[in-house]
Amino acid sequence: MDNLNELIKPLLDVIRGNDRNYDYEKINKAFLYSAEMHEGQYRQSGEPYVSHPVAVATIVAELGLDTDSIAAALLHDTVEDCADKTDLNILATLFGKDVAMLVDGLTKIIQVQVADKEEAHIENIRKMLLAMNKDIRVIFIKLCDRLHNMRTLSAKKEDRQRAIALETMYIYAPLAHRLGMQRIKQELENLSLFYLDPVGYSEVEEAIKTKYGISRDFLHDAKKELSEKLLENNIHFTLEGRIKSVYSLYRKMYTFGKAFDEIYDFYAVRVIVDNELECYTALGLVHEMFKSVPGRFKDYISTPKPNLYRSLHTTVIGNNGIPFEVQIRTTQMHEEAEYGLAAHWKYKSGSKSGAEIDEKLRWIAQLLESDENTRDPDEFMRSFKTDIFHDETFVFTPKGDVISLPLGSTTIDFAYAIHSAVGNKMMGAKINGVIVPIDKVPQNGDIIEIITSQSSKGPSRDWLKIVKTGAARSKIRQWFKKEKRAENIQVGKAEVEKEIRKIGKNFTEEQIEEVITLIARRVGIQDPDDFYNTIGFGGISLSRFLPKMREEFEKITAADSAAQMTTEDEVSQVKLATKSNRLRSTGGIIIDGEHGCQVKFSKCCNPLPGDKIVGFITRGFGVSVHKSDCPNVTLSRRNEENLSRWVKAEWDTPATQSAQSSDIYEAMLQIVVEDGIGVIASISVALADMKVSITSINTQMQKNGNVLVNLTVGCKNTAHYESIVSKLRSLKSVVSVSRGFSN
Repeated sequence: MDNLNELIKPLLDVIRGNDRNYDYEKINKAFLYSAEMHEGQYRQSGEPYVSHPVAVATIVAELGLDTDSIAAALLHDTVEDCADKTDLNILATLFGKDVAMLVDGLTKIIQVQVADKEEAHIENIRKMLLAMNKDIRVIFIKLCDRLHNMRTLSAKKEDRQRAIALETMYIYAPLAHRLGMQRIKQELENLSLFYLDPVGYSEVEEAIKTKYGISRDFLHDAKKELSEKLLENNIHFTLEGRIKSVYSLYRKMYTFGKAFDEIYDFYAVRVIVDNELECYTALGLVHEMFKSVPGRFKDYISTPKPNLYRSLHTTVIGNNGIPFEVQIRTTQMHEEAEYGLAAHWKYKSGSKSGAEIDEKLRWIAQLLESDENTRDPDEFMRSFKTDIFHDETFVFTPKGDVISLPLGSTTIDFAYAIHSAVGNKMMGAKINGVIVPIDKVPQNGDIIEIITSQSSKGPSRDWLKIVKTGAARSKIRQWFKKEKRAENIQVGKAEVEKEIRKIGKNFTEEQIEEVITLIARRVGIQDPDDFYNTIGFGGISLSRFLPKMREEFEKITAADSAAQMTTEDEVSQVKLATKSNRLRSTGGIIIDGEHGCQVKFSKCCNPLPGDKIVGFITRGFGVSVHKSDCPNVTLSRRNEENLSRWVKAEWDTPATQSAQSSDIYEAMLQIVVEDGIGVIASISVALADMKVSITSINTQMQKNGNVLVNLTVGCKNTAHYESIVSKLRSLKSVVSVSRGFSN
């Protein structure tokens, strides 16, 4: 590529203008490597693909982020788009572990097996939050990546424009807001609106031009008056004027139904001073010069927003009768208002932790903790939206500490925001000294006192329907999960039985267990009691599984109608029926000495040639083959009604000979690995070297920092399985390998 120097020039101009010590050699090396990897690749606009990572890196540099962040931005698509040329291990060797880790967090996740696109989308958000929790720079770079994609969205087809704009509006713009990055948030919102409602966008834009044209000199005059007053009082300052963004006006007009003339903060003047004391001095001067609008004063300096935002806001009436907002802040407050935590990172000289940053990011850890206590993607999204979309209510403890809660939160939410132990022992609450119901919604400025008792029996299940925050809901579930397992199982069973009764048919315990086991495994739970327990403490909503559950029970009902088999003679008829079908199973199974029976391999244990096996005659589905030591076999044989259905089963080909067969069976592996870069890739490469196919993969972060990998592979027999396990155990980052999945 001939114009490499021209491509990187805007990035170099930005970093030279920053007051930071950058490693220019590392940045240039990352740029050249990215250009080499993306050689021959082009964007839909026709530009060389490398122009995109360079543009992203330039936006990252404008935020004042460090060398590794810029290098990661330059390399962020290499692993995903150039997998045949590079991987994370190579990046770690060339650019360091930090850069590789950032790229790993930015790379699209391996596609996991989920029920639908919505669950895949939610899984992506989970992975993004995990990456953010490890290093906040991941989301800074991701937001810059999304911003450049939105700036160049016109090259996409219309349906993709809308899909990307929707995701940006409902995920990335709120995330930018939650992190205090107002400049990026506003541009993402405006660009998204442009593609989602071009007509509405044009109408608001035209209204802005018209109003601004009528009072074009207004901001100039207001700034001039303020400037003279501030100079008289020896205050060093900078003044900025702005008009409200298209999206902000659109939202107030179309969402809240306000007329254009009812918007008081269309105009704003920003006063930037040297210190906090001068903020309040300037506020007094503003109120001395102009008449203030009652109820329009906000002090975000004494009570900052959760996203770091600090400023004084007041709305006043200008001398010509036009209302405008005045925002007063220090230089550092202004940086934080524009760039949020990215500015804070800059002030901390690149420190990745620090008590203040950790405190501001506590909501991410709380959301991930909430996700650990529920397997319901709908519940996860509700908590996610509450945490990033909510307006705040600021309330006080009796000691004067400020607690920020989502608008609409109750005193229960407040109690759990203080501490889990306070919520669990809560008996009542006082607001401003008056006892109130525990579901009372406090208002801004209220002082809340929680009444606790050591004799409290813990939270009520009804609280799960009352609380607003995901953190409170998670802590309540956690208490029930830990303290009330037996009760949870009974509650969960009662819910399931209630739904089964609606079907209008009696099912045996073995049939119910078979269906529930199948449903539970859809969310990675192996034991039905664990499934009931999870329903009982609210970790899963049974309603999500009702369609599938009814479908499975209807299959049983249909099979029963076709063949009413309840005696040993009727069981014999099933044996004859399966023989007459002459459907030879994969690998071949001999049932009671007979070949050619219709069989299916049980998913609960996935038997392989070489395993001792047994058969169970199902209602209408032939013979289900289990490992002899399968827990479900032991449980079923305790029921005398099922004893006649268990039949002798064996492989029709010895395991030693089946190695030559082309038949492939599913084997489930549970692998615990150290959370390192490229572990999944190394597992995939090892299996590929053995010519072993992967049919499904799912990963889960454990509390100790390790990663649990549930893997389903193609396998010939037990000997082949042992060779696969031996190979995986030899990998450096693998802690353990076992057969079967676990929750």
